[in-house]
Amino acid sequence: MDEALARRLERILLDGKRKYTRLQVAERAGVAPERTKRLWRALGLATADDDEVVFTDADVEAVRIVDRLVAAGLLDEELETSVARAVGLHLSRLAEWQADLLWSLVADNPKLAGDEQRIGKLVQQVLPELERVQNFVWRRHLAAYSDRLLTAADEEPDSRTEVVGFVDMVGYTRMTRRVNEAELSAVLERFETLASDVIAERHGRIVKMIGDEVLFVCDDPADAAEIALTLAERSAEDEELPDVRAGMASGRVLGRFGDVYGSVVNVASRLTSLARPGTVLVDRELARELAGLSEYEVRARRATSVRGYSRLRPAVLRRAGRESRRTQSGQQLAAELLGLSKPASEPDERTD
Repeated sequence: MDEALARRLERILLDGKRKYTRLQVAERAGVAPERTKRLWRALGLATADDDEVVFTDADVEAVRIVDRLVAAGLLDEELETSVARAVGLHLSRLAEWQADLLWSLVADNPKLAGDEQRIGKLVQQVLPELERVQNFVWRRHLAAYSDRLLTAADEEPDSRTEVVGFVDMVGYTRMTRRVNEAELSAVLERFETLASDVIAERHGRIVKMIGDEVLFVCDDPADAAEIALTLAERSAEDEELPDVRAGMASGRVLGRFGDVYGSVVNVASRLTSLARPGTVLVDRELARELAGLSEYEVRARRATSVRGYSRLRPAVLRRAGRESRRTQSGQQLAAELLGLSKPASEPDERTD
């Protein structure tokens, strides 16, 4: 890309020309210089020298908006840096994908090659449409989460009871050594599409996709069970996907800027590492919650030691009437989980 085209696109994307230093932004917005520096870094943007002209009128207005939100009591000043960090993290990934999409569109269109005006016009046309779609999706998610919080008024918004699940592809590391980039991209796209569809169908929420693994949360234990079992089943049926394994745990979860934390998350992760291909392991609490449902069979397993947990007692989740065709009452399962009766024996664990 030549320098003239780069400058033209920059003005379009930044909604104006670079004409202020950071200190000038602070002065015009009426905030402390150190505060603007802190926010800029939190957004994940490259640090600019005090005398470097890199900011636009839009940057000044953005700082003013944040300051107004703090002054109105809608945003805690102590949290503004954390909020900026969360926004920067999520939007930077979105922007990277959109930039790749845009340049692929330009590269695949011979009529645009080297035509500065046409490329600039294309970006000017596409950008508002992308903003509208993002705004629509954001509002829909905001409405859904707001409704959830209102219907769970007895729980604190940042700490609530949920099922946390991990699902990952078995043998992913080995696969990356024997396939090319295009093949790997196709597998990841197929897995992400499947996971997104199944989790959305059962009212779950994707917290994040980490390469070969998806982390999700769900309010209802039965929905969570369906998500994990369905992903295992559909992956097994799909010749283009490796088998998956899953681990889930239920309990209090700390939510922070779209991510989840706490011992429940750690337990779910440990259970995933123990699971064999095509199987789903659950913790004691979730096993008790699912034991009374006729659709599922839950079999307690022997306690095992994993990093951070000396006696983790998992249970295998299956659909009722499949494989062993054995059922357990809630009382029997509880006894096994508490170590009062002998749990079912299981084969040795899988390896990646």
